[in-house]
Amino acid sequence: MLIGHLASDPELRETSKGNRVVNFPVAINRFVKNSVGEKAEAVDFHRIVAWGGLAQICSDYLSKGQAVCVDGRLVNKSFDDKDGNKHYRTEVVAEDLSILTWKKSEKGGEVEIKAMAA
Repeated sequence: MLIGHLASDPELRETSKGNRVVNFPVAINRFVKNSVGEKAEAVDFHRIVAWGGLAQICSDYLSKGQAVCVDGRLVNKSFDDKDGNKHYRTEVVAEDLSILTWKKSEKGGEVEIKAMAA
């Protein structure tokens, strides 16, 4: 379970088989002691992936800066770049998501949620 803020807007796409998938980074702030023992802030970024109905909800209702709580599982992936170098990436596959802060609608009122089922 991760609680943080979206570092960018979600990117919705469709796979060749017609499945919806969304990706977005979540930034999580934490405090650490620096080299002289003073409290300093550090930020960790986590790549979130959501599928199906949850992907559509993320695309429709989330934007950069909003706070979310993501419940999911870790998936480790590896790939080779064009130069043949192997890269590794850990993603959080979202199984549930709670929106903790809401953006105002363009008309100035609160956002209306029509359906939150995944």
